[in-house]
Amino acid sequence: MGLAVQLRELGAQVQVCAPPDEDFGRRLDGVGVPLVPVGRSARVLATGAPRPASLPERAAELIADQFEVLTGAAEGCDVVVATGMMPAAAGALSVAERLGIRSVSVTFQQLTLPAPHRQPLAYPGRPFPPEVTDNRVLWDLDAESNNALFGAALNTNRASIGLPPVADVRDYVIGDRPWLATDPVLDPWQETPGLDVVQTGTWTLPDERPLPAELHAFLDADTPPVYVGFGSMPMHAATDAAQVAIEAVRAQGRRALVSRGWADLAPIDDRDDCFVVGEANHQALFRRVAAVVHHGGQGTTTTAAMAGAPQVVVPQAADQPYWAGRVADLGIGTAHDGPTPTFESLSSALKTALTPETRVRARAVAGTIRTDGAMVAAKLLLDTVT
Repeated sequence: MGLAVQLRELGAQVQVCAPPDEDFGRRLDGVGVPLVPVGRSARVLATGAPRPASLPERAAELIADQFEVLTGAAEGCDVVVATGMMPAAAGALSVAERLGIRSVSVTFQQLTLPAPHRQPLAYPGRPFPPEVTDNRVLWDLDAESNNALFGAALNTNRASIGLPPVADVRDYVIGDRPWLATDPVLDPWQETPGLDVVQTGTWTLPDERPLPAELHAFLDADTPPVYVGFGSMPMHAATDAAQVAIEAVRAQGRRALVSRGWADLAPIDDRDDCFVVGEANHQALFRRVAAVVHHGGQGTTTTAAMAGAPQVVVPQAADQPYWAGRVADLGIGTAHDGPTPTFESLSSALKTALTPETRVRARAVAGTIRTDGAMVAAKLLLDTVT
């Protein structure tokens, strides 16, 4: 959305292809950007996590959806910006290749970019051998995993539209000059031979939506509360997560502001020191809270950092442990050890996050976060087609 709005302000026509979730459509409609729905609901996919054995089947579905929808949607366009899961991005890039239009591959975290100073993420059901510690070997194994999981589905679909097979799925998706849409302070990229990475800064969209009146009243009634929300994470033990979080927040003498999210978190009693909120303007809200307890998605981490709010990151999957580590390394919050908080573990993390020292550090780092990443990317994108 941030990139789309900036492109439009520069005079470009733009459309977004994304899952058909009501949340996505409503937000895009709010900024006047058309949504072309593709595939199944992201919420359904997230809350019904596939068995590892079904990943190739899921990949085939994602790629087929891209071929079916994007072939028509991208007709007549000048450039395709491809991001998302590896198979979805591979499908989008293949459509651009078939139509003969330019494409840019973008990632919102650097953990899929093969750099020898860091290990890759392992796919579910395909752990790396514990005896292998050489990062270069691990990246070779990562390439093998991508080909094993996604290669057949990708090449079957490519053959159906007359494209040659891809020998290495990961290399195809990354391309010669991938873009990294993250903030260089939160996510510093280390120059790596053979990878011409363009770090644009994170793609933020200024959010002018007012906070609901009831939420305003709760915030104004007393000292700043602690926000608790896990975004699109299903948190299968959601009832326990809410219980633990609210009790840990209360133990610090704070009120709790709970975001329902896709886990459908709910209050544990009818006390007036807890308020439940649905979708809200996090840019405004995080400036009003004492700390943000969250799952460690790139968007939430960046928004909290921009607001100068101390963070407690309870990582659930994928790149979230990485963002938890970055928050801890920067001194702007704490990284919870593991995805399942207990009263004791979350209370300990909150004690650190709520110290004056962490608040001062969080506010200092907030002033260093770039806010022009979407405009930087929009100008670069238009430069590629002019």
